[in-house]
Amino acid sequence: MSELEKSPREPKAAGPAWTEERGTSDEGRQGLKGRPEASEEDTDMLAVTDVTRTFGSGRTATRALRGVSFGVQAGQMVALRGRSGSGKTTLLNIVGGLDLPDSGQVRVGDRNVTAMSDHERMELRRTSVAFIFQSFGLIPILSAAENVGVPLRIAGKAPREREERVRLMLAIVGLGEHARQRPGELSGGQQQRVAIARALAGRPQVLLADEPTGQLDSETAKQIMRLLRTVVQSEGVTALVATHDPGLIDIADSVLELEDGTIR
Repeated sequence: MSELEKSPREPKAAGPAWTEERGTSDEGRQGLKGRPEASEEDTDMLAVTDVTRTFGSGRTATRALRGVSFGVQAGQMVALRGRSGSGKTTLLNIVGGLDLPDSGQVRVGDRNVTAMSDHERMELRRTSVAFIFQSFGLIPILSAAENVGVPLRIAGKAPREREERVRLMLAIVGLGEHARQRPGELSGGQQQRVAIARALAGRPQVLLADEPTGQLDSETAKQIMRLLRTVVQSEGVTALVATHDPGLIDIADSVLELEDGTIR
């Protein structure tokens, strides 16, 4: 198993009120109690073992992943670094059950993702694994609140529980006053905050983020980095974040370097 390049660091304390630098509101902080922090004795929440993936065949085959192995402990935020084409998105898709490896194994908690049926992997994404995309992935005709509530509706949550969770998540990301606005009425940074709120609304165990600051200007990207760090810590989520952004890499607990389909 590949060793992580950085050792875990002490999390930074959150500020007392929402600012562009702090990233949470007073109301949001009421919900930032989260789950117990992982201890060093905890087993990996996410375990990837000897995963391979090849696209095509013969002379045109592309070996996207070549025996990738690593583990991430519960509550850690790990950055996955590598140039375009190194296999980052392919790896995230396999970890999240959107794709299957040619060989190897992925485990989320005590569940073997690679042995699941299509339906079981769909249920995993509904209940335990959430995604944040570079392009935000919001539904244009829905308001911010309605977008955040989508995974809760799919999960069959009661209306009152759903409304309370949506209100809390929007407050946590500092968008409580923008609940009725549609994506087209929000800035890029605000849309990504909505995407973060939506991803965490269902209380997933694992968060997978693919270049979450890739379409944002440098200052907005910094705000999203701080927010992501804060909510991942507070919600007790295990996060794997594919990124080129040095700032996001710097605040991660650990870094994995993916080069030509292998962990360096």
